[in-house]
Order: sequence, then structure tokens, then C-alpha cells
Amino acid sequence: MESLSSLLALGALLTLLLSAALWLITTPLRTALRRRRLANQPFPAEWRRLLQRRMPAWRRLPPDLQRRLRRCIRIFIAEKRFVGCDGLVVSEDMKVLIAAQACLLVLNRPLDDLADVREILLYPSAFAVQRRETDASGVEHFGPRVHLGESSARGQVVLAWDAVLAGAADPDDGHNVVIHEFAHQLDQQNGEANGAPPMRGAARIARWAAVMGAAYALLNQQVAAGEPPSLDPYGTHSPAEFFAVASESFFERPHALARELPELYDALREYYRADPVIWQMTALASATTTRLRPPSLAR
Repeated sequence: MESLSSLLALGALLTLLLSAALWLITTPLRTALRRRRLANQPFPAEWRRLLQRRMPAWRRLPPDLQRRLRRCIRIFIAEKRFVGCDGLVVSEDMKVLIAAQACLLVLNRPLDDLADVREILLYPSAFAVQRRETDASGVEHFGPRVHLGESSARGQVVLAWDAVLAGAADPDDGHNVVIHEFAHQLDQQNGEANGAPPMRGAARIARWAAVMGAAYALLNQQVAAGEPPSLDPYGTHSPAEFFAVASESFFERPHALARELPELYDALREYYRADPVIWQMTALASATTTRLRPPSLAR
């Protein structure tokens, strides 16, 4: 009798283990099928009008990248949880604008690079966070600090809605809170953000460290000397913040970044597998061609 009970228990355990293994094996397939269904759904006309009206960067993308971004937006909204804070009611428009800006970072990268992001907390405006920090002299301080955005290793991104709107409205100022915080999420894939997102190959990792280290040192020197900085001075806080502000400039001020820090631009272009300089040149050429067409052909 005891042998029969042991066999039944062993059988139940094996069944449980087999079910768990099948679940793990088939999860990527189920995810791929779900995403394919989402990507094949028509993109709502009101979403397209919103992007045309509120996000100039959308209008600069070549048609193939617009199509890719539309698919990414649909999947992002379906897979992430959006939570309104301080009385803010999250609308569909808010989700679309946040998703569109976040997905710029993974247009040519695997969407799973943002898989760890589970929810986006959205405040109406700047929010206060309690922080414990130690200054240069070793004195510890604890108190509220005001933020426009925050990235957590727990799969949360916190954003101020007015900052999201401002970032979408001006694609040329080098400041975009969504790009900044989601760059941190890419950086945090291998644990704590340190300015070195996961990448393969010893040579690539070494080149990244050399280029980023040199550009980070240059920015610190410029700020210390009171010289015009090549990037947002906030990047001097840490290598993680440097990567985030460099990503903002890469997507929003690509011509200036490529001219002033060409090696940094090349490193980011290789990492993001994207070339915003080409995007902007293509958009400019398209706009010029449209303006030069005879009225009968410009319909």
C-alpha cells in the first residue's frame, strides 16, 4: 500500500513538473502568436491623428518605421499596465503617446528588451520621492526630491504627464522624459543601471566602455570648467544618467551629437540599430519634394 502511495505521489510530481516545463517551453510561442494578432489589427485612425498632431518625431519617420512603430504601440499598450496617480485618470491618448515615445528605443531592437516593464505610473505633473543620499563629504541626507520621471528595477516607470507632453511636442531640444526613463530600463536588464546595457561580444563591450567612458569624462570636464556642455549636464551624476541623457540627444539632436561626439553617436547607433540622422534627412527630403510638386501632383 505504501508503495502504491509513493508511486501515485511520484506520478503527481512528474505530472506537475511536466506541466511546468511545457508551460515554460510554450510561453514564447504563445507570446509570439498574441503579438502577431495584435500587430495585424488595424491601427485606429484617432491614434494616427493624435501622433500627427502631438508628436512631430512621428512625422519624421520613414513609412516602414512608422508601420513598425504602429505595431509596437499596439503590443506595448496591451502588455503594460497604466496607473493614474494623484487623481489622474489615464486616457487612451496618454497610453498612445507614452508607448510611441518608448517604442522609439526598440524600433530595431527586440521588443522583449522592455519585457521587464510591467507598469507605468502616471502623475499629472512633477512628483516628490523620498530619497536617502550621501553627499561628497560623507554626510547622509534624507528627504523629498522632485522628479519628472523615475525608473525602477522592479519593473515600474514613473512619469509626469505634463513632461511627457512637453517631450513629445519638441523633438529637437534633447529632453524627453520617456526616452530617458526607458533608456534606464534597457540599462537595468542586467541588474542595477550602470550605463552598460547588455550586449554580446567582448570587443563590443570593450569598445562601448571606452567610448562611453571618454565621453562621460569629457562632459564632467566641461561642466567643471564652466564650458558649454556637449550633453545635458545631468549626465554627470553617474554613468547610468549619462547613458540616459546621451540616448535623449541621440534621438532628438542626432546631427549635433554626430558632429560633436561622432564616436558616441556611432556607439549608440550600433546599440539601437537605428540612425536618426538618416530619419531626419529622409523627412526633410520628402517635405522638400512635396513643396516642389505642381499643385496637380501634390494631392
